Amino acid sequence: MKAIIETGGKQYSVEEGMEIYIEKVPGMPKDKVTFDKVVYLDGKVGNPYVSDAKVVGEIVKQGKQRKVVIFKYNQKKNYHKTQGHRQPYTKVVIKSIK
Repeated sequence: MKAIIETGGKQYSVEEGMEIYIEKVPGMPKDKVTFDKVVYLDGKVGNPYVSDAKVVGEIVKQGKQRKVVIFKYNQKKNYHKTQGHRQPYTKVVIKSIK
C-alpha cells in the first residue's frame, strides 16, 4: 500500500517498512506515532484528507541535522556576523497503513 501523509507542513510518500526523516514530533524512541492527515491512499484522493485513514509509525530516533552556517557581511561598514543552525528531526519507521 502507498500513501501520502502530511506532517510538519510537508507531504511524504510512504510505504510499509519505509524509514523517513520528518520535522520533529514529541516522543521517545520506540513510541508510536499516528498520522491522521492522509492525503492519498491507494487511488483514493482526499478532499483535503481521506476519511478513516491513518498511518502508524514508530520513532527510531530524535536528532539534529548538520549545521548550516549563516554569514552576514557588509563591506566598508566593518560588519560581519556568523550564525549557525541545526534543524531538529525525527526518524520514523512506517509500521502499518490502515
